[in-house]
Amino acid sequence: MSIKYLYISLLALILVSTISMGQSINTNGIRLATQTKEYVAGETVLLEFKAFSNKNAILYCSNSYGSVVIPPMVENNTLTFEIPNSISKKAGVINWQLLNASRALHGNVIIIPKSTIHSLENYLGPPSIEAGGTDYSMLVVIPTDDLDNPLADSTKVSINHQFLDHEVTNDVFTKHGMAYKNIYSYEKNGRMLISSSRLGLNSKEYDINVVPAIPTNFTISADRIHSYADGNQITTFKTSEIRDRYNNTVSDGTFVNFYITNKDGNKTMTSGSTINGVAMAKVLHPDREDQWSIKAYIEGMANSDSIRLDYKQAISDFDVEFSEDQRTITVGPLQSFMKQHIPDGLAVTLKVFKDNTLDDELLERSYAGYATFKLKQDRYPKGNYKFVIETAGLSKSFTNITYE
Repeated sequence: MSIKYLYISLLALILVSTISMGQSINTNGIRLATQTKEYVAGETVLLEFKAFSNKNAILYCSNSYGSVVIPPMVENNTLTFEIPNSISKKAGVINWQLLNASRALHGNVIIIPKSTIHSLENYLGPPSIEAGGTDYSMLVVIPTDDLDNPLADSTKVSINHQFLDHEVTNDVFTKHGMAYKNIYSYEKNGRMLISSSRLGLNSKEYDINVVPAIPTNFTISADRIHSYADGNQITTFKTSEIRDRYNNTVSDGTFVNFYITNKDGNKTMTSGSTINGVAMAKVLHPDREDQWSIKAYIEGMANSDSIRLDYKQAISDFDVEFSEDQRTITVGPLQSFMKQHIPDGLAVTLKVFKDNTLDDELLERSYAGYATFKLKQDRYPKGNYKFVIETAGLSKSFTNITYE
């Protein structure tokens, strides 16, 4: 049994010696001598290799900023590679690989940022948020050293904000190089001031505009000089002060549409924008008796109550005078509710019927209380005609008008 164990021991010794000799051959060509794996940004980074045979190797280095090939400095059996400052000053991992060597070698070096802060990079957005406490803006802070590297994780940063009588400071810690804070709105609208600080280093002042929330329903009113349908005067629509559900006055420029429906169901619209929460819009009076129903909308958000306006007939009657040849027709004087001439521009329509068929329709505007139509002979030849004159909701018909 002792001879058997002796034989096994001798065989194992020969096998270990063979493996050791093989490793010595592979590693004796070139090997890494530098033991340091971590450097501070800006420090000189040297990688030394012991080279017993191949002294023509070069070093390939890369990080997130780029790649470089470095020739060696050869001294005796040592190859020294100095990683350029353009790479070694950036925090992160530098991967290297030795090329043209008898044995493929590769590894990495870790560059850590300096421990002293040089600046605070701040990013804030969005610049406007809605009042009410549910909307927020985010401030992102990146503390950096003098080589623009983000400081190590868990670096404490103070984020400060001021709004009306509130002054708040929150301490946050960096993760993956940055710290952030969600800054929520308050129920009031206004301007919020924000800054950040770290170890006596302070950022500039930033601001967020806290705007009013969605408007609530409101009321409207109308203002006019008189209630006559003269087609000339102006009716002004006005809203109450429009506020949100937190009693903030809505932002200037909020668009309000006023929809008008007359007694025939026809619709028209006018609009205005808010100033200090109040919107105003103007519209001409109708030119005939009418009844309006008006309602205002802030599209998709709020609306008003509905109000009604009655417009009385301004013109009770009008005269029509024909020339001797009946080809010049004068309508007027057109007198308003105080017997004054109606303001210039009132529409007067002449409908021409021939053989009980509408042949033409002419439009003239009043001037100095009159409207005049001139019918040319080449357009209206011999025949029997019927004329219907309409203005201000009134109508007069003239039959058996004969041209020879």
